[in-house]
This record gives sequence, C-alpha cells and structure tokens, in this order.
Amino acid sequence: MKEQVVDGNKKSKELMKFITKWGTLITIVVLFIFFTFANWSTSKNSSVFLTNDNIITIIRSIAITAIIAIGLTFSLTVKGMDLSIGANANFADFLVMSMFVWYGMNIFSSIVLTIIVCLVIGLINSFLIVKMKIPDMVAALSTMFMFQGVAMTYSNGGAITERMMMKSGQASVGLVSPAFRSLGKEPWIIVIMIVVVIFAHFFLNYTKYGRYMYAVGGNPEAAKLSGIAVNKYKIFAYLLSAGFAALGGILIAARVGTAQVNAGAAYLMPAVAAAYIGFSVAGAGKPNAFGTLAGAVLVGMLENGLIMMSVPYYAIDIIKGAVLAIALALTYVNKKDT
Repeated sequence: MKEQVVDGNKKSKELMKFITKWGTLITIVVLFIFFTFANWSTSKNSSVFLTNDNIITIIRSIAITAIIAIGLTFSLTVKGMDLSIGANANFADFLVMSMFVWYGMNIFSSIVLTIIVCLVIGLINSFLIVKMKIPDMVAALSTMFMFQGVAMTYSNGGAITERMMMKSGQASVGLVSPAFRSLGKEPWIIVIMIVVVIFAHFFLNYTKYGRYMYAVGGNPEAAKLSGIAVNKYKIFAYLLSAGFAALGGILIAARVGTAQVNAGAAYLMPAVAAAYIGFSVAGAGKPNAFGTLAGAVLVGMLENGLIMMSVPYYAIDIIKGAVLAIALALTYVNKKDT
C-alpha cells in the first residue's frame, strides 16, 4: 500500500515537472488548433484565423511585444522590474515621428537620436534604483508616469501625423519615409525580432556579462563578494531594457505610420506576461530570451484569437491576466520543488 502511495506521488511530481517544463509550448499548440477551428468559415470552407492577413497581423504584434519584453527580460535577470518600458516605447514612438514630421530628419538620425534620448530614461531609472536605493518597481512606476506625461506634453496632447496642423497654423511639411515604414512590415520586422532574440540569448548565456547579470539577480551579496560590480550590471540591465523598449516604440511608429496616444503603453501588460511566461518554458526557471519569445507568441495568439471570436475587449484583459497568474504559479511551484 505504501509503495503504491509513493509510486503515485512520484508520478504526480513527474507530471507536474512535465507541465511546468513544456506547458507553455503545449498551450501554444492547443490554442493554435482551437482558434483555427473556432474561427472556421463554412462559406469559404477554411479558417479565418489562418488567412495570410491575419497571420501577418499576429506576427507583427508578436514581434513588437517580444522586442519590448526582451528589454524587460534583461532587467529581470538582475532581479529588477522595469515597468517604464511601455512609457518608454510610447515616448520613442512620439519622438521618432516628430523628427520625421516636424523636422524632416533622415532615418538614421531619427532612430539614433530617439534611442539615445530613451536611454536617458534608463539612466534615470538606474539613478533612482542604484544611487537613491528606491525599490525597482516603485522607481520604474515613477518614471512611467513621468514619461507618459512628457510624451503627451511633447505632442501637445494629441497624435503626430503627416500634414498635421502645427501651432503656427500651417501644415507640417515632413513626411514619413517609405523605407522607415518598411521596418514595420514583413519581412523586416520579423528579421529584427529574430536578431534581437538571438542577440539576447547569446549575450545572457555565452558572455561573462550575461552570466554576471544572472549572478547579480541570483544572489547580489555573493556576486559582490566574488568581485562582480553589482551596481554597474544593474545600470547596464536598465540601459538595455530602455534601449529595446525604444526599439519597440520605433517599430510601432513604423508599423502604424503615426504616433497615437498611449500606443506604446498598450504593450506593457503583454510584455510583462511574455517575460514571466518565459520563466517556465523548457524548465528554465529564470529570465531567458527564447522563453520570452514563446511567451510573446502565446500572448499574441491568445489576444488575436479572442478578438476574432468577438470576445469583448474588456474581457480579454481578464483572460490575459489569468494566463499570467497561471504562468507565475507554474514558475514558482517549479522553483519551490527544485
């Protein structure tokens, strides 16, 4: 009898480990099959979910979410939490569009200057966290609200579009370059996402800087005693987070061709969900690039499929929040067992 109980407990533990290790990937496959048949068109005898236009829409959404979430992944490696990524992406969206529309600048100058300015947000976060000793989440929240306001003030509370009316009463003369718009379309947006994910994976797993960042997040006191400059790597992590959030905001501008109010902020929750879901992918138990990509695929597919099923937009957040809660539960149960 005791042997049967022990055997049963062993099997249940093995099942739990399997779920925590591969549950995310299994869920992606199940959702893909479910949405394919749930959105079946009898008149066309095919799935609306699998149309080329819809797949492209999903990939675009996944790409931007994944890039912004990769930035968050870097801050998570040092056990931080950069909630300013949405505001940073939003600010980058407004900034790069203004350089095209208001000032008529070229692509290279616009993108480089936007990233440099947005890196300042990472420096501000780092200063508040490392020098002022403010908890990560509280500091990031303060900068999130700050730069949401900065973006709105900079754009005079409205969108930035081609031929918009300026304060002078004249229409702006700057235009968005077709080459820039192509960055928000396939295949370039997919290529950029793949490059970002591969870079993050290589950096975190095959360079000493990535290993040091994991060490700082795992045990900062032990890392400090080992001679690792803990504060330097925290600053570096927040700079990377700000940089990739800025890149995500630039791609939002390239995809839409305008800067809309709170366009970047809408990616905050999906990015957070993607990064945390990534903890449990393949049993990693820590922030990782490929896990974050899988999380972005899950979140993007879930949101798109629910919209196609005509689920009310206000109910979609309930489901996404539940998915994040389940992912967190699986992650921390896995940590507890190990």
